[in-house]
Amino acid sequence: MAIHHKVLIIGSGPAGLTAAIYTARAGLLPLVIEGEPSSTSDQPGGQLMLTTEVENFPGFPEGIMGPELMTRCREQAARFGAQFITEKVTRVDFSSRPFRAWIRDTEYSADSVIVSTGAQSLMLGLPEEPRLIGHGLSTCATCDGFFFRGQEIAVVGGGDSALEEAQFLTKFASKVHLIVRRDALRASKIMQDRALANEKISIIWNSTVSKIHGDDKVAGIELTDTQTGATSELGVTGIFIAIGHRPNTDLFKGVLNMEDSGYLITKPGSTYTNIEGVFACGDVQDHTYRQAITAAGSGCMAAIDNERWLEHQHLKKPRSEFLNRRLPDADRKYRLRLEE
Repeated sequence: MAIHHKVLIIGSGPAGLTAAIYTARAGLLPLVIEGEPSSTSDQPGGQLMLTTEVENFPGFPEGIMGPELMTRCREQAARFGAQFITEKVTRVDFSSRPFRAWIRDTEYSADSVIVSTGAQSLMLGLPEEPRLIGHGLSTCATCDGFFFRGQEIAVVGGGDSALEEAQFLTKFASKVHLIVRRDALRASKIMQDRALANEKISIIWNSTVSKIHGDDKVAGIELTDTQTGATSELGVTGIFIAIGHRPNTDLFKGVLNMEDSGYLITKPGSTYTNIEGVFACGDVQDHTYRQAITAAGSGCMAAIDNERWLEHQHLKKPRSEFLNRRLPDADRKYRLRLEE
């Protein structure tokens, strides 16, 4: 028999945890299936679990470590009654209500679902990457560019994203080497023109990164010429991978509408998917901003959309029932004030 919850949240990055906080405070007691530990961004806490210091999240003037920020968000959601399972959903069925999801052979059902499985940066596949991510190796110039002020760094990629990253990084770095595996750029002409005109950007053609040096931080890279096979060394203290992102949406193929790139499609100005009662938030439906703060904002939107939809379906418990259950006896005299 399926284990039933009013709200099921699949994923637990900034979007999923914010949705959990809001739905829990609304008395909906969400179940968060947060994923399982791994060395990629497809894990509990999402991409911030792979970062070091986060300096651009409001409210932390001294900065905060990415894993600590996600731990605090999780504790905040749990404080209001959110429940967590540290596993991955293996199958879903949204064809009828209640919606169903499985973790292997265990079935869960829910009146509504919030999808916040996020996205992950495509990596080079080098064995050094898991060790050096957040220690000179990054996938987000906006997040980490400031830490490379006055340093010589490399950006890998030849598309618009790579050139945009390189252009942004010239605000901080003394030199940016753009590593391109072909003899031409794939980026739009305007982005190419800007990169070629920037004296701080040096393009290394027909090259791939074959090794990243450094034990506890990046100390240089080895390049391989794609035409001759010859190797060379490049002395950089940072490397940014900008070869694209992949949303974690394999679970929802054939179930939810998505773009050719795999990002879930939501109705403009909302988090509604093509299935009523199923909502999507965070990087799983955002290929433009991909920031923790925007993901958190869309998680709030999903929670509010979800709560209003449930109210319309007459499925939400009265808030007074939630307050009676959660408040100690001595505090129940304040219930009416809290409900106002």
